[in-house]
Amino acid sequence: MQAAAGEQLNPEGTRNRFIAVLASLRSSLHTGGIIFKTSLEERLIYRGDFFFATFIRFLPIITQVFLWYQVYAVGTDHEIAGLNGYTYQDMVAYYLLVMVARAFSSMPGLASGISAEIRDGSINKYLTQPLDMVGYLFWRRLAHKIVYYLTAILPFAVVFYLCRSFFPDVPRAEVWAAFLLSLVFGFLIGFLLESLIGLIGFWFLEVSSLLFIYMMFNYFLSGHMIPLDWLPFWITSWVHYLPFKYLAYFPVAIYLGKIPDENLWWELGVQFTWVVGLLIANRLAMKRGLKRYGAYGG
Repeated sequence: MQAAAGEQLNPEGTRNRFIAVLASLRSSLHTGGIIFKTSLEERLIYRGDFFFATFIRFLPIITQVFLWYQVYAVGTDHEIAGLNGYTYQDMVAYYLLVMVARAFSSMPGLASGISAEIRDGSINKYLTQPLDMVGYLFWRRLAHKIVYYLTAILPFAVVFYLCRSFFPDVPRAEVWAAFLLSLVFGFLIGFLLESLIGLIGFWFLEVSSLLFIYMMFNYFLSGHMIPLDWLPFWITSWVHYLPFKYLAYFPVAIYLGKIPDENLWWELGVQFTWVVGLLIANRLAMKRGLKRYGAYGG
């Protein structure tokens, strides 16, 4: 017992453990930096595709502008009135900002790609090297998003300039900071949700049906389809406890001033809690999944 107590009080041992943790963290960041740089160079090859695809994605907003004009004009003799706390200008701005938020949080192909690698044995390449699969995919996806926004900034600027009359006054610096932080957290939640679904492939080799259900709920409960304020109370009373709203609705609501100032940073704290919780869930799924993995395929 004395030896154990002496070991616990040994400052040298604590210092060595701290140095080991720092060395491991530095090594992980170095590896991640290499993956990020390589993926960045790879993605820059497709910058033209990103540029034109962004312009095309904005085309549906034209139909949204005319659709919501007609919705708001019904029974008002073509005077634009408020509806459920949103004016006509708010609704157009809402859908434009949703496109920005979804560009951060959407992760096409991530879950299906992880599941396919588990199914065909391609995951073996991560197990035979000192490389974390989820970390590797994170750095690649981060590079993809950065290249996308670097090449799409001009189309975004043009569309938002043409639609500038639909937006409210420029938010305060605090609101801007909260808006940008919510986009970053939305990216992390979107990545971790999809990677978690992909890791279910350790238990179910085919997750396409589960992914379809997830995408259906995601489209509706994230606020991509309509603002969550428009849903009945019996739905919103539990929707706000789910992570979906942080993928689209929450960042937009911050910018449009729909989140009261006294709740703003509390909501950001809840969003960050979801990031931590989903990260832990991913680690647990990976650890337990590898115990049942048969290393089939390639």
